[in-house]
Amino acid sequence: MTHNDGTNDMTTPVRILAFAGSLRRDSFNKKLVKLAMRSAERAGAEVTYLDLKDYPVPVYDGDIEAEHGFSDNVMTLKEMFRAHHGLLISAPEYNSSVSGALKNVIDWVSRPEKGHAPLDCFDGKVAGLISAAAGGLGGMRMLPMLRGILQNIKVIVVPAMIGIPAAHEAFNDDGTLKDAKKQAAVEAVAADVAGLLMKIHAAD
Repeated sequence: MTHNDGTNDMTTPVRILAFAGSLRRDSFNKKLVKLAMRSAERAGAEVTYLDLKDYPVPVYDGDIEAEHGFSDNVMTLKEMFRAHHGLLISAPEYNSSVSGALKNVIDWVSRPEKGHAPLDCFDGKVAGLISAAAGGLGGMRMLPMLRGILQNIKVIVVPAMIGIPAAHEAFNDDGTLKDAKKQAAVEAVAADVAGLLMKIHAAD
């Protein structure tokens, strides 16, 4: 059932996994993704915040996988990705590219697992991408690369990608952005993820 405000009654709400591609405790991208996830919640999604620092994994090495299989943390991450319909990722830009921590998690979680379809942790997920960076471009050199990685593993990425430049001076003390237009754009990405997921699952 669809209400006048556009929201849907669903037996199972759409679930979004929100995380930053940074491990740093005071990461600007952790602040940004928490801001965005509130918008997804207002749009009707059930959002889980994931801090990658809580689930350390080794640098991907085929020998480690062959000899030891998946660690407990990799298995937990795989299960978390499977349990959610969408992804909300705030990604830092390191040397004009994707952070090693984020790429490493993607590499581990994307590995095939007996009894599961290939790429089942990513296939058909809907993702929204945002970034906060110290430089003047706000991560916009990196975001298209991340989009390409995710689309190649069958993730549907919503069109808008928002970068927040000069991240060290972009936030208010309460975690909101000083630039109201930028905040609205970030919130719109999260709402788009929730909205698209609701349309997809309402049609199921």
